[in-house]
Amino acid sequence: MTRRYGNYLFLCRQRSYCSQLASIPVVGSSGFLSSYRDAYKFILNAPTLVQRGYDQYPEGVFHVAHLLYWQFVVCDHKLIGNSEVASAPEDVLSFHEATRKLGSLYIMAGGSLWADDISSCQTVVTSLSRNLHRCFPDVRDEIVCAFDDVMQLQGSEWKTLTVLPAMMAGVARVSNCLFVGLPLCRNEPYLQNNIDIQFAVDIVRSANRITLFPPFLRPIAAGHKFLGKLVEERLTKEKEFGPDWPGKPNDLISWLLTDAQEGEERTTGLLVKLIMSINMAAIHTSSMTFTHALFDLTAHPEHFLPMREEAEHVVKEEGWTKAALNNMVKIDSFLQESQRLHVISSLLMNRRVVSKNGFTFSDGTHIPYGAYISIAANYENPTVFDGFRFACERAERKVDDFSEGIFKRHMVSTAVDHLSFGTGKHTCPGRFFAATELKAMLAHLVINYDVKAEVEGPGVRPADTSFSARTSPTPPICPDVTGMSDAGSSVIHLRL
Repeated sequence: MTRRYGNYLFLCRQRSYCSQLASIPVVGSSGFLSSYRDAYKFILNAPTLVQRGYDQYPEGVFHVAHLLYWQFVVCDHKLIGNSEVASAPEDVLSFHEATRKLGSLYIMAGGSLWADDISSCQTVVTSLSRNLHRCFPDVRDEIVCAFDDVMQLQGSEWKTLTVLPAMMAGVARVSNCLFVGLPLCRNEPYLQNNIDIQFAVDIVRSANRITLFPPFLRPIAAGHKFLGKLVEERLTKEKEFGPDWPGKPNDLISWLLTDAQEGEERTTGLLVKLIMSINMAAIHTSSMTFTHALFDLTAHPEHFLPMREEAEHVVKEEGWTKAALNNMVKIDSFLQESQRLHVISSLLMNRRVVSKNGFTFSDGTHIPYGAYISIAANYENPTVFDGFRFACERAERKVDDFSEGIFKRHMVSTAVDHLSFGTGKHTCPGRFFAATELKAMLAHLVINYDVKAEVEGPGVRPADTSFSARTSPTPPICPDVTGMSDAGSSVIHLRL
């Protein structure tokens, strides 16, 4: 049965390689058997293959083989914005269909991460972003407490820190300060449930494996152990005292309830699933981004003192406020540059062609119905790190923070040449919170700690780990898949 099903998928994918695809360059082979060899290579070394395609076809589109389908990769920035991928309607290029088929997280998180028929995405965009200023003092306090508890530094002794697990613990606390508030945001079993094998890490780890198997074999992640009771209490109080009951917490649960429609959207099960899904996305992406930034900081220590001086000056003049973070332009630039070089995937903005007529780019390239399209997360001179690149560009252009559109050359900018948060119709809704959290954490770190690499040397940093298109800082997210273990995992050294 398994062999028959595998042969069926094998033949279906090869049959899809029709004459209209032959005109689009392929990186690797389009042969009947050789393309499957290349699909295996893609699993093991996707970033290299995508970079090769970008180098060969920087102003066009190429395609690469996956085990069960062909992936079309867009390189030319002109084919991303305007009337191209970023702004194509959902009934032409579908974000959600690509998420269902490619992400696996969609299924494992219970069927919906950012579904259009519920208000979670709008809640993140509006309520969370709108409340960041009011909630920032609590976020700041939690950063201080979390760093103290995670780092556990005393005196001026250097301490070795295994970076990624520590950052996941810290980010989980800071994020949940805004999501569920005290005391749950400091509840160790609850936090562990969000970052260990039970959910966040396990989803990402399993998603790496799970894309190798057909949909009916994919498990569904669920868990209401901690949040279920809390959500039920909120629903009960709202029913008893009204939507604006005295002492109502200003957190994600309340914002979701405010925006939720009567019916399924106000059930405990769905609300818990939404909070868990948002938690997964926040902890996974922010902890990896911050880990990359720390590795880059120890590899390029010349950036440390300028950022410390900037942060100390801004805090002295304005205090610890969200508005003050806008003036920490070097810290913002450093994080953005680290994001640029160390994205979580070498393929971004996944879409599936759902129009029966296919999709035709402005240069005439036609992609047929059912195909998958992504953007290459690669650039010219991709290995050159310049932490203050974007700060210098803003100074040269004399662009005010709020002029000429939104946040030009900031970390939260969305443009065809900065795709860490995507661009267009499905830009990351949580990017304002993520940027605020990460900038506040980095500012706190450079003011209060000294850091150095495990192995010191100009530009020396731990290598990233990749599995298919996904990349992560070491230690690897999926040691059982790559054959690597956490022994000897990447560390840095800190002291007060």
